[in-house]
Amino acid sequence: MSRIEEALEKAEKLRNSMFPMADEKKKPHMQHVPPPVAGAALKVTNQLLVSAGDLNTPAAEEYRKLKSAIVRLTKSDSFSNMLMVTSSIGSEGKSITALNLALSMAQEFDHTVLLVDADLRKPSIHTYLGIENKVGLTECLLDGVDVKDAIIRTGIGKLSLLTAGREVRNPAEVFSSQRVKEFFLELKNRYPDRYIIIDTPPVLPFAETRSLSSVVDGVVLVVKEGEVSLKKISETMDCLKGTSLLGVVYNEAAKYHSDSHLYYRQSYANP
Repeated sequence: MSRIEEALEKAEKLRNSMFPMADEKKKPHMQHVPPPVAGAALKVTNQLLVSAGDLNTPAAEEYRKLKSAIVRLTKSDSFSNMLMVTSSIGSEGKSITALNLALSMAQEFDHTVLLVDADLRKPSIHTYLGIENKVGLTECLLDGVDVKDAIIRTGIGKLSLLTAGREVRNPAEVFSSQRVKEFFLELKNRYPDRYIIIDTPPVLPFAETRSLSSVVDGVVLVVKEGEVSLKKISETMDCLKGTSLLGVVYNEAAKYHSDSHLYYRQSYANP
């Protein structure tokens, strides 16, 4: 335990002894989730997170190609460090793509990554990693929790995570507020040397993603083969006009069996 942590612990004990009612009034969702012990990494067991498993698989190689393309596009002139990963509709694989991209980047020596789950309607990043979703983005936006107290260090390379936090009834109203734009701009300026990858709700059903697209430096659009029509993709592109579309990940473009393994090919195109 560091000196700062010891001092905070002593201050907390002193506060509790002087104001015993404070803890009784404290809401459960405000309890801080401790990060993994220093040096210990989260144990990733979900087979979809190929960038955390056997890196010699074809799927992991596709994510490395995607990572290389993103790095090239975001470091050409100045460092465009805040990216958004989204899709036209649900169930296209945007969260898995965001997670694997973040994992692939964070395990390189040169890159530090903060992954933000901004899908307050259907948060899933914490589920894939097997961690609790207690203090997160919602608490930062609505309760004034400092982001540094909500970030979880995964221990996987240089990957940190900001979960979605508790459920809210009106995500669209929350994201249309000036506070959200200020929060993400502050986040970008606070961590200018790291990638900030944001997993958002799909574009067409919900309004909040369109609000957030005006803040980020670049957008990665995930399109799942057979899941979404060309018309809906065109509508999505119209919604994202004025943003920097870095490329399209064509998810599950070809599925085939080989040696009892199911492989997923992904492709991307820079418009």
